[in-house]
Amino acid sequence: MRVLMTGGGTSGHVNPALAIAETIKLNINGSEIAFVGTPHGIENKLVPRAGYKLYHVDVKGFSRSLSPSNIKAAYLAAVSPHRAKKIIREFMPDVVIGTGGYVCWPILKAASDMKIHTILHESNAYPGVAVKMLSGRAEKILLNFAETEKYLKCPKDKLVVVGNPLRSGFAPNGDSKASKLRAGIDPDKYDKMILSYGGSMGAQRVNEAVLAMMRDFTSKHPEILHILAVGAIEYKDATEMFRAYGLDKFDNLKLLEYIYDMPEKMAAADLIICRAGAMTMSEVAAMRKPAIFIPSPNVTENHQYKNAKVFEDAGAGIIIEERELTGGEPLTSRAAELLSDRARLDAMGNAAGQFAVADSNRRILSEIKRTVLG
Repeated sequence: MRVLMTGGGTSGHVNPALAIAETIKLNINGSEIAFVGTPHGIENKLVPRAGYKLYHVDVKGFSRSLSPSNIKAAYLAAVSPHRAKKIIREFMPDVVIGTGGYVCWPILKAASDMKIHTILHESNAYPGVAVKMLSGRAEKILLNFAETEKYLKCPKDKLVVVGNPLRSGFAPNGDSKASKLRAGIDPDKYDKMILSYGGSMGAQRVNEAVLAMMRDFTSKHPEILHILAVGAIEYKDATEMFRAYGLDKFDNLKLLEYIYDMPEKMAAADLIICRAGAMTMSEVAAMRKPAIFIPSPNVTENHQYKNAKVFEDAGAGIIIEERELTGGEPLTSRAAELLSDRARLDAMGNAAGQFAVADSNRRILSEIKRTVLG
C-alpha cells in the first residue's frame, strides 16, 4: 500500500500522522509512506527524523481577524492544489490521509479530484477549519470524540469514532526507577522528576511561569529533576531568561527546545505540566500520569479548557488558567503540594488511565484497510 500522509504546522497535527504511519508500516508489509507538509512547520524536524520522505506545499492559514495576510492565504489556497497534484502524480498513492492543519486542504482536495482514496483524522472535539472544509470530500473521517459529529456537515455513515493514534512507547510503566534509568536519569540522584512543556511552537506565558517556578522552587531542591521544553519560537527568549535567572548553574534544571523522546521522558516523570490539546491529553492518559494543565486560551471554542475539565472532574488533573498566572504562582504551590503527596500523584495517574483508548491504532488501521482494500 502506498500512503501519502499530510498534517502539519504543530506537533498536534504531525504526531498523529507519524503514529498512523508507524502503525501501517508495522502491519502492512511492503507499504511505502511519504509526507506532505509546509516549508516551515515542525514537520520539517519530526518527519525526516522518523525516516520518511517529506514533500512541501506552500500554503498558510487564515487570520481570524481582518488582515492583509488573508489575501496571500486565499491565493495560496487557490493555487496550492495544482502543486499537490504534481506530488500525487509523482508518488502515486493508494490513499491520502490527513490529520489536520491547513496543509491538508490542497492535498486532500487534489486527491479527491483525482479519485484517490481520502481519509481524515480529527483529534480535537471541535474540528479545525481544514477538516470542516474537507468533510464533504473525504471518504472517511476518523474522530477522537463522538461529539465532533455535530460540527461536521456530511453523511454520518462516513464518521467513525476511533480515538487518537499514539506512537509506540506510550504505555504505562509502574516501575519509576526503571523508567528513569531508560530515560538516562539517575534515580538515586533524582528522587522526583517534573516534565514541563507548552507545545511544539512554544507558549510564552507557560514558559515564563515555569522558569519562575524553577527559580523559586526546583532550583532549591536538587533531588528534583525539572525539564522544560519551550518550543522553537520561544527558545531564544527562554534561554536568555534561563541564564538571567542563573538557572544554567543548576544540574537538576534542563532547558530544551523540543522533546524528541517524549514516551521515555513521560514514563520517567512524576508530574507533568502541559497544555491540554487532544494529543497531549491522550498521551497523558495512555501513560497514566498526573498533570497540571494550563489550557491555551487562544483556541477555537475554548476546547483545551473543556478537555482539561473532564480530567479535573475525574480527579486526573489540576487546571490552572493562563490568566491566573502571576510569576511562578499558583503553579509553584500547586506543584509543591502534589510532589509532597505520593498517594495523590498515584491516584491522579490511575484516574487519567480511564481515558486511555488502548486499541485506537488497531481501529484506525481497520478503517484504512476497509477504505482502500474493501
